[in-house]
Amino acid sequence: MVRRVLSLTSGRIAVVILAVIALLAILGPWLAPQDPLATSDNTLAAASGAHWLGTDYLGRDVFSRLLDGSRVSVLGSLEVALTALAVGVVPGILSVYLGRVFEWLTLRLADTLVALPFLLFAVAVIALLGNGLTQAMLVTGALVSPLFYRVSRAATLAVARSPYVEAALISGASTGWVVRRHVWVKVLPPIAVALAQTIGVGFVIVSSLTFLGIGVQPPAPTWGGLLASDLGYLSHQPWAPVPPALLIMVTVWASNLLADAIRDVSGEAGRTLADNRTVRANRLGKDRPVPAGGAR
Repeated sequence: MVRRVLSLTSGRIAVVILAVIALLAILGPWLAPQDPLATSDNTLAAASGAHWLGTDYLGRDVFSRLLDGSRVSVLGSLEVALTALAVGVVPGILSVYLGRVFEWLTLRLADTLVALPFLLFAVAVIALLGNGLTQAMLVTGALVSPLFYRVSRAATLAVARSPYVEAALISGASTGWVVRRHVWVKVLPPIAVALAQTIGVGFVIVSSLTFLGIGVQPPAPTWGGLLASDLGYLSHQPWAPVPPALLIMVTVWASNLLADAIRDVSGEAGRTLADNRTVRANRLGKDRPVPAGGAR
């Protein structure tokens, strides 16, 4: 699947953008040219050689704060996506095989989680457990998990009704073997699509919470926090909100673009794409001229 995704232009663009964002999250604090927390008297300065994106209202280097704040945004979005993946996929698959009671309970729980406003619930959890981003992201991931539950359940239902799965069960194969051997291969592509989309949703959630000043204690830099602080000084620096807003928008767009690329190359569409490329390659091979002396 990875090679198929990379064979698409949209897939390559999405992977490159997300790889750059991941590198910023890993190397951002070391790439920052200045201390992101250091204040100075040079407040609200314009972009210059010393400050590539200028300084904020406390004289801190904006470019360094953007680089340093990328780690919080990336880790927060991954926490949301991986928590939703872990909480939603396993019950979604098992709901098809563990009987009516387990199916009814998990369906009702998924409906309940869908009805809860995750941003409001995350704020309530932070109010109860303290101002920390990790617990908010874990709770938000649990609230987003019905997406993975429904995707994995629908894919499992489609596979469970296939003749070869029914034949394996009649032959005495265990449920675990059937899931590992047949179900997981079919469920993986839609789960990968949901995971890529949820990473983008996670960036929006992290940016929204930090924009409101929730989850991260100042003066720690975050993309949402930088966007919120810049909005208070638009009369001095009208362009200041553009860099953090652009980073958030590009990252979410790349996540959705990756999800679309995975969807395009998986399932029947992916097989059709691969078959068309194989036919095209064979035609090019046949149409290629034979060099002189190559045939006797």
